[in-house]
Amino acid sequence: MKLADSFRFSWRALTAHKTRTALSAGGIAVGIAAVILLTAIGEGIHQFVLTEFSQFGTNIINISPGKARTRGGSLGAIGTTRPLTLDDVEALRAVPNALYINGGVTGNSEIRVGNKSRRVIVLGEGADFARAFSMRLATGSFLPADSAASARAFAVLGSKARQELFGAENPLGAVIQIGHNRFRVIGVMASKGQTLGLDLDDTVYIPTARALELFNRAGVMEAHVIYRPGTPVKTVVENIKRILLARHGREDFSITPQQQMLSTLSTVLDVLTFAVAALGGISLLVGTVGIITLMHISVNERVAEIGLLKALGTTRAGIRTLFLIESAGLSLLGGTVGLSVGGLIAWLLQALFPALPVQVPWNYVSGALLISMLIGLGAGVVPAWMAAKLDPVNALRTE
Repeated sequence: MKLADSFRFSWRALTAHKTRTALSAGGIAVGIAAVILLTAIGEGIHQFVLTEFSQFGTNIINISPGKARTRGGSLGAIGTTRPLTLDDVEALRAVPNALYINGGVTGNSEIRVGNKSRRVIVLGEGADFARAFSMRLATGSFLPADSAASARAFAVLGSKARQELFGAENPLGAVIQIGHNRFRVIGVMASKGQTLGLDLDDTVYIPTARALELFNRAGVMEAHVIYRPGTPVKTVVENIKRILLARHGREDFSITPQQQMLSTLSTVLDVLTFAVAALGGISLLVGTVGIITLMHISVNERVAEIGLLKALGTTRAGIRTLFLIESAGLSLLGGTVGLSVGGLIAWLLQALFPALPVQVPWNYVSGALLISMLIGLGAGVVPAWMAAKLDPVNALRTE
């Protein structure tokens, strides 16, 4: 039997039982669609989280006070509590290829303007903060580069805080009360929106030295070194460590490059995407059972037909090819339908819910289609082998 005849014969066998064929192919279609939808949502979340973390740039190194050390015996982890001071932050300006240096403090406080009051996030930042993290001003100016000893009581409002406290009035030059201290407004930030749950618009920025006094802290919560793009991050880290070791006498601080955090986060999210793809793959196993069942039924129903084909000279290899083509056709049909349905649903989700991160990872889709083809071939092997072994005389007697 020619290969073209085998394809025609298998196609007629599949179309002769349309409902049964559709149900069997539907199992594969559901599996492929599930893989596409789950991995699309997983990949969308992956890209969303990485974008949120990298929107301020990737050439950032974070330095935080304290370093946990593990020692022998039953002492476990011993942590140091030496603060990272503003003098330490200033010393980091000597780091070669450093573009901006910033030391930050975060707290929460009530702000009063006349008879209005509002509790907002108060960020103590340095003069480099806006340029370091690509924050734009809507009006006025950002905090000046005052020394820690003579930091003026200036404040810059987030766009939402400005709207809630001043409405349509111009806030520049107005005096606001933060806690028990008075600050003069010198600027308003452009709207930035939320970042990882933090509303950057409902904030007030004040000099770091003033924030340390406001929140009664001895040191900053975190320092940032933004280095020149293209500079080896290892070199920058070594220079930071050298400067701080000279000041502290020991390594009682933690240095974390943004690239390292992004790499770790990306690895975790890749595992998450693979896990949800594996969950969708369970549906493919269900589809495999359906195809195996159909092919066994097909062999039992077509015993006489197989006997006639063998009596007419069809070889065992030809019989095996017929049933393998049928099973592969079922899986290909199901895979194509599943790809179309899954892609359409993913597109509809993205169109109807723009905030929902949906992105189809085509490498997983291609893998799912390949697996569906292999499933079809694998599911048809045993039935095809059974059909090829039938004796033509005994097969014809069943008619």
